[in-house]
Amino acid sequence: MKEKIISKASELFLKLGFKSVTMDDIAGEMCISKKTIYKYFCNKEVLIEESTSMVHGQVHEIMDTIIAKNYNAIHENFEIREMFRDMFKNNIDTSPIYQPKKHYPEIYQNILSIEIDQCTKCFRDNIEKGIREGLYRSDLNIEVYVKFYYTLVFHINENTVSESEAQRIELEALEYHTRAMATPKGVEELEKQLKRINN
Repeated sequence: MKEKIISKASELFLKLGFKSVTMDDIAGEMCISKKTIYKYFCNKEVLIEESTSMVHGQVHEIMDTIIAKNYNAIHENFEIREMFRDMFKNNIDTSPIYQPKKHYPEIYQNILSIEIDQCTKCFRDNIEKGIREGLYRSDLNIEVYVKFYYTLVFHINENTVSESEAQRIELEALEYHTRAMATPKGVEELEKQLKRINN
């Protein structure tokens, strides 16, 4: 039952916003009493924390699946971006990262420290892979580029209220990041990916 509550709460939080969804809403959606929810979660904050943790786990599982498909480094980044777009496609109003930062800063800080570690590793692996494939320049300062990119991505998500707007700017950031690192072969692959997603 606990897992079912977390799953339903995650779905509602992402769709309607962390602030606006109440324990009553979750109970109503699940046809259970509010008392049942409080049996597992002493308050809404604990439920938000567990829900965000579950969503992050799912995101990283899907990312691992994409990485396992062994696309080239640039194609891989575009696939991951499309995965995020599909995950949050029902949530066009408010960015899911912007909301906890505004309403639940403590929970947000916890998520952020985990995310920065995971994203840093993911970005670093991608850059190293792109260099091996000849898509990114071999003279890159990898740590600096990792820092540039996550600063860009987190800044966009933290400061953009609208999810659709965040996704639009993120695509620009991905193109900017890729062009800054790409060899001529990499630019060719980037153009191919941009063409693919714009068709």
